[in-house]
Amino acid sequence: MKIHSFLLGCTLALAAVATPAFAQESKIGYVNTQRITTESTIAKSAQAKLEQEFSKRGKELADLQTALKNFSDKFERDAPTLTESQRNSRQKEGAELSRDLQRKQREYQEDLNGRRNEELQQVLDKANKAVRKVAEDEKYDIVIQEVVYSNARHDITDKVLKILNAGAK
Repeated sequence: MKIHSFLLGCTLALAAVATPAFAQESKIGYVNTQRITTESTIAKSAQAKLEQEFSKRGKELADLQTALKNFSDKFERDAPTLTESQRNSRQKEGAELSRDLQRKQREYQEDLNGRRNEELQQVLDKANKAVRKVAEDEKYDIVIQEVVYSNARHDITDKVLKILNAGAK
C-alpha cells in the first residue's frame, strides 16, 4: 500500500509540475509549398530558364513529329502504286523514324525532369532559409509545410514569399 501511495504522490507531483508547461501557448505556422514553387520570383525565373534551355529541343521534336506525319500521309497516298519491296522499304523507314522520335522524346522528358528537379531543389533550399528566418524573427515554435487544415492566421507563406522575392531582385 505504501508503494501505491508513493507512486500516486509522484504522479500527482509530476502532473502539477508539467501542467504549466502544457499551459504555455505554442506559436505554430505553416507554409504552402505549392504557392512558393509557383508564385515566387525565383521559381518563375527557374521556369523561364528551363523553357529557354529546352525550347530548341522541343522545337526539334515538334519538327520530327511533323516530318513523321508527313511521311506517313505520303506513304498512305502512294501505297497503292508502290511495289511490294518499295512498300516494305518505306514501312521500315517509317518505323525507324517513329522509334527515333520516341527515343528523342523519352530523352527529352528525362532531361527536362532532371533539370526541373534540380531547379526545384534550389528554390526549396532558398525557401527553407526564408522559412527559418521568419520562424526565428517571429519566434515560431514550429513551422509545418503540409497541412490538411489550418486557420489562415497560421499561414506564413506571404512572409516567406516577401523574403524570397526581395532576395531575387
